[in-house]
Amino acid sequence: MNAVVQTAPLLEMRGISKAFPGVRALDGVSMTVHAGEVHMLLGQNGAGKSTLIKALYGAVHPDEGEFLFNGKTERIHSAADARRLGVAVIFQEFSLVPYLSVAENIYLGREFPSRVPGLVDHRRMRAEARRLLDSLGMSELDAAAPLHGLGVAQQQMVEIAKALSQNARILVMDEPTAAISGHEIERLFERIRTLKSAGIGIVYISHRLREVFEIGDRITVLRDGRNVAALAPLETTVDALVRLMAGRDVNSAYRRQAAAGAGPVALETRALCAANGLRNATITVRAGEIVGLAGLVGSGRTEFARALFGADRIISGEARLNGEPLPAGPAGIVRRGVGFVPESRKSEGLALIRSVQDNLLVSGLRRRFPNRWYRFKTAAGAAATLIQRLRIATSTPRRRVQTLSGGNQQKVVIGKWLEAGSRFFIFDEPTRGIDVAAKTEIFGLIDELTAGGAAAILISSELGEIASVCDRAYVMRDKTIVGELRGDELTEENILKLAMHHA
Repeated sequence: MNAVVQTAPLLEMRGISKAFPGVRALDGVSMTVHAGEVHMLLGQNGAGKSTLIKALYGAVHPDEGEFLFNGKTERIHSAADARRLGVAVIFQEFSLVPYLSVAENIYLGREFPSRVPGLVDHRRMRAEARRLLDSLGMSELDAAAPLHGLGVAQQQMVEIAKALSQNARILVMDEPTAAISGHEIERLFERIRTLKSAGIGIVYISHRLREVFEIGDRITVLRDGRNVAALAPLETTVDALVRLMAGRDVNSAYRRQAAAGAGPVALETRALCAANGLRNATITVRAGEIVGLAGLVGSGRTEFARALFGADRIISGEARLNGEPLPAGPAGIVRRGVGFVPESRKSEGLALIRSVQDNLLVSGLRRRFPNRWYRFKTAAGAAATLIQRLRIATSTPRRRVQTLSGGNQQKVVIGKWLEAGSRFFIFDEPTRGIDVAAKTEIFGLIDELTAGGAAAILISSELGEIASVCDRAYVMRDKTIVGELRGDELTEENILKLAMHHA
C-alpha cells in the first residue's frame, strides 16, 4: 500500500444517512480519504455510491452524519461549499463547453481580467493554463485549442486540470475509464500517480474491478446503502469483491414458477449493430419465455431495446420476429405485435395529462376501430375490461393518468400494449420506483402473459429480479452481449461476474 497516511485524514465521512420517499439510499455510511491515496468506492447499481458523492458535493443534503476536513467538522450546503473545502468531482458527463478553448474551459467563471475594464487577459490565461498542464504532464495539450477538437481522453485531462486549478485536494472520479480504452487508460493512470505524489486524495468509482488492483490503495464496498467492507487490494480478489457487492441472499418479492416449456422462436438477432452504439448483439427469445437482459448502467441494455423497437436505426446484422425480418420504425414493429414498456414511463410511456382510458386505448385504435369510426361506448367498455383485468386502482377511467401511483401508471403502459394485441414485450426497468406489492403484481402479470404464449425481454438493474423472474438471461457490457446464464447458473453473483469481470 502506497498511501501517505496523515494523523488526520484529508476527508472523513461519518455516519452519512439519506432517505428518499420509499427508499433509504444511505444508512450510516462512513469513509476516510487520506492525502496521496486512491480510495476505490465500489458497489453495484443502487448501492448508494452516487448519493454519497452528491452529498459530498452539496447536491444532496444528508439526514444524518458529518463531514470532517483535516479533522474539522464542516457543513456542505452547496457545490460552492464543496469547492471551497477542496472537493472536485469529475462526472462521467463532462461539464465542459465545446466551443471554448482549453484555457477558457479551465478558468471558466474565473477568467483573468485585463487592464482594460470588462475585458479578459487571454494571453495570461493561456500562459497559466500552459504552466498547469505542464505540471500535470499534459504538455501535448494546446491551451489555445478549441475543446470540440479533442478526444474524450484529452477532454478528461482538461476536467482534471480544471479541478486542480481550483486548488482541489480531494478529487472524485466517477467511472473515469468508461469511455476510454487501452493506451488512454494507461495515460490516465500515469496522471493519477502524479496527483498522488502531489498529495491529492482520490475517490475512484469504477465497475472495472481489475483497476482496483492496478491503481487502488484502499477499498470501500457499499451494498444497499451500507458499508459492507473496508480493505486493501492485497487482502482480496476480484471474486471476493463480487461476492461482497452481491452479498445478500436474494429475497425477491416475486419468484417465477417453472415455465411450462418454451415454444417456437419469437425473436432472433444475429450480430446486431445499431446507430446508438449497440454492437454484435446475438440473442434468441422463445414464446413462453421471460429472458433477462442484465448489465450495469451504460452497458447497452436500453440501446438494445430501442434498436429492437425501431426507435434507433439498425445499421448491420439481422433481427427476425417469428421468422420474418423486423420492419423499420416503431409503427411497423407495433403492427407486428411488439410492445415496449420504456424505462421512463412518464416521459416516453404515457400522455400524463390524458385520461387512463385514452392512454389504455391509444396504441390499439386502428385494431379496435378498423373503419376509423370511434365509438364511445365500445371504447369505454374496452377500457373498463382492461382496468378490471390489470386491477388498475382508479376512481374512474376518465381520471388523469398523472394522478395514479407509479405501479398503476406502469399497469396502464402494459395495458395499452395488450389493447394493441402485442405478443412480444420489451420491459425496460418495469419496477423502477414502485412498491413491493406493485412489483409482485407486475411480475405476476408478465408471468401470465408468457404463460399464454407471449414472449418477453426483461431489463432490470435489480439483479435479484433478473435471477428470480427470468428463465434465462443475457449479460451485456460495453454495448455488446458477453454471456448467457440459465438454470442454476442464473444467480446475482454470476451476473455481476460477467458484467464486471475482466472488464
